[in-house]
Amino acid sequence: MNYFSELKGKKVIIVGGSKGIGKDIALAFARLGSHVVITGRKEADLKETCHLLRELNPYCSFLTADIQNVNEIRSMMDSAYSYLGQIDILVNNAGINIPKPALEVTEEDWDRVLDTNTKGTFFCSQRAGMYMIQQQIPGKIINIVSQMAFVGYINRAAYCSSKGGAVQLTKALAVEWAEHNIKVNAVAPTFIETDLTQKMFEDKDFYQDVLSRIPLGTLAKTNDVTGAVLFLASDMANFITGETIKVDGGWTAI
Repeated sequence: MNYFSELKGKKVIIVGGSKGIGKDIALAFARLGSHVVITGRKEADLKETCHLLRELNPYCSFLTADIQNVNEIRSMMDSAYSYLGQIDILVNNAGINIPKPALEVTEEDWDRVLDTNTKGTFFCSQRAGMYMIQQQIPGKIINIVSQMAFVGYINRAAYCSSKGGAVQLTKALAVEWAEHNIKVNAVAPTFIETDLTQKMFEDKDFYQDVLSRIPLGTLAKTNDVTGAVLFLASDMANFITGETIKVDGGWTAI
């Protein structure tokens, strides 16, 4: 059986698709023959990843935008829709964390984290949802959240709040857009081994603390998250909506 073959030709937008998890997700869709548009703030990173995508599928492209700015979101989504011709799948992967003790979090810190992880996710989804409803064809929206939506952890008051909000947003949109056959789900990873997190794990005490909380005894890899995303994007998940799949090695099961 050729799993995920139905994703060939699907029109996919991946917000935050130039590095780490987003890059791995984008490459997976491109390998399956999906037409992928990746977005992000740094053009150089987007160009580098888009070059790899086009080696797999020449119909892939990229757009620059800062999703803390709603006008940029709308322009980005409109341009992506114009390029692709329709939107079948949106993956909201962009996110930031500013780890600080709660007593040291500034208003600017709080706004940057919430504006990216929650507000940005909503307004990207809003624009994609508008086009999906106009198209009158089934759509999939997949939000990359975090296990921190379900557990507390030190130095992450803003981050936990933003991801918890994104989980509730996922449920609200799933309920509201079900009549339009738009399924909205989320994937909640634990800590992931990427180039972006390598410096963080140079703190050996922090690294051991994280591992001690994961029953499987190892960090997740980007392809662990990608597998869950592809499942939710595929026809195998056509009766799943409003759900969050935890890819956390058992952290939240304890």
